[in-house]
Amino acid sequence: MLEDQFYIYKKEVDWSVLREGFSIPVSTQVVFQERIKKYIKRGEKRDINIILDNHTYHVKLVNQIFDTKKYPGHSDIMQIRYSPQSPFAIKLREIFRASLDYLKEKRTFNRVTKFPKELIECIVLYTTQYENTFFLDYITNSESNQIKKVISGMKEEDFEFESNYKKIDASARIEARKQVVKIRRLDKAIGESLKLFYSFRCQVCGENFSERHNCFIVEAHHIDSFVSSLNNNADNIIVLCPNHHRIMHKTNPIFDKRENVFTYPNGFEEKLVLNRHL
Repeated sequence: MLEDQFYIYKKEVDWSVLREGFSIPVSTQVVFQERIKKYIKRGEKRDINIILDNHTYHVKLVNQIFDTKKYPGHSDIMQIRYSPQSPFAIKLREIFRASLDYLKEKRTFNRVTKFPKELIECIVLYTTQYENTFFLDYITNSESNQIKKVISGMKEEDFEFESNYKKIDASARIEARKQVVKIRRLDKAIGESLKLFYSFRCQVCGENFSERHNCFIVEAHHIDSFVSSLNNNADNIIVLCPNHHRIMHKTNPIFDKRENVFTYPNGFEEKLVLNRHL
């Protein structure tokens, strides 16, 4: 089934996730936007299935109504909803016991609670080959710590190459490969989604050099090294042609997120020519 899955959204766990639902920003999700337009219109809600730990749970997918005159061109606002005592919510609280305990300890029962970096846990939503069925993966705090230990000695360039081209280090221990397979699958999925969003064009030079050869070769790059930060949120990933990707790793330029400019060690500055998601 994994080959038929497309990334939708990675969401940090909060009180709302553990009890009632979460919104799905779909502006950069090309495949998901096309799918939802075919079967759920604005203002509609639909019963859907979510596969979690090999069990199917029933929740609702809602396409919210909003003022199109006030927000012309705004993407659909999708929500996954469920009740606090639903089997799905109960299962999430079992999985994310560490997050639940932290919220109870701090008595911060609201949607905007900020967790310490070392305690952040996430859910990840994917499509499946079935119209009304989605797949939910997750990354717990303990898994993040295990992954960090496994990849701590890995070079960032090697990790990104494996994520972009599905390369697996055959010499790595079986245990190590099992521990990173979830995070690498997620990392690749987010990158593939952004590649579609930018029509396989490099965000730095704007080119798709492989288009003339009837193929698509661009690569996902972490602005802040994933190996050190474990940050594979979409706002830490850009799409680059192979040339610019190699240059990034060779020179390690500094990125100004406010100006969207890379400054190289020799003083040369290069601004993103394509940017609709940072």
